[in-house]
Amino acid sequence: MQGIDKDQLEKFIVDALYEDVRDGDHTSLACIPKDQKTKARLLVKDIGVIAGIDFAKAVFKQVDPDSKFEQLIEDGSYVKPGQEAFYIEANSQALLQAERLVLNTMQRLSGISTLSQRFFTEIEGSNVKILDTRKTTPLMRFLEKWAVRIGGCNNYRDGLYDRIMIKDNHIDACGTIEKAILKTRQYLQDNNKDLEITIEVRNLVELHEVLAVGQVNRIMLDNFELPILAEAVATVDGRFETEASGGVNLKTVRKISKTGVDFISVGALTHSAGSLDLSLKVMK
Repeated sequence: MQGIDKDQLEKFIVDALYEDVRDGDHTSLACIPKDQKTKARLLVKDIGVIAGIDFAKAVFKQVDPDSKFEQLIEDGSYVKPGQEAFYIEANSQALLQAERLVLNTMQRLSGISTLSQRFFTEIEGSNVKILDTRKTTPLMRFLEKWAVRIGGCNNYRDGLYDRIMIKDNHIDACGTIEKAILKTRQYLQDNNKDLEITIEVRNLVELHEVLAVGQVNRIMLDNFELPILAEAVATVDGRFETEASGGVNLKTVRKISKTGVDFISVGALTHSAGSLDLSLKVMK
């Protein structure tokens, strides 16, 4: 799983299994022999881009180190109903313990990858990059951002710790745009931190305030109407990176990309993605 920390992944699997299993899967313990082995298949029941096959392999290896995993397609593949993604042969009790974790996570990640791929297709051929946001499921961000990459889009900051983003609430709480930028620069210097700075502006007046101060890396143009967005990008004229946010959907993203912005951030990639219908079926 490219870009995934192995320790973080293992902890997630252990914690997720504990949430579901606790002192035992009593249904399986009651009616399935301890040493029995079972073979199952992952059946696709929907149209979209699949994600999480490598995750499933890691889960089954966690519950049964002797499990045999036969992968039939790759993460990022376009799938349709009736396709099989993988076969798994494992201890029957272990397989059934892992079933819901595998399905819940894969369905969620595949929904994100599918939506990300749709956004990517809409702007294909342009120079703009689609970015995700922090609008993710708590403790699943690292997996959901992985799914965004599988779908062809790009990750923004991982959290509050790896990039400065001065938004409207920060500016209003601080007092002015100039004060927010200068205090941020002083903070980074005092704490010996090398973080890039994005600042959000809500109109052309705020944009000119930022341009007068400078000292940022990127200007986020929030909820600008298309003609004003194009004017704002022209005003910046390449002095700073530009990012469009707000009001972005599959119907508007292409038009937004044509204004010349460098980036378009889309919270919907993670907070509004549906699920891809998948099923794990025991093979008799």
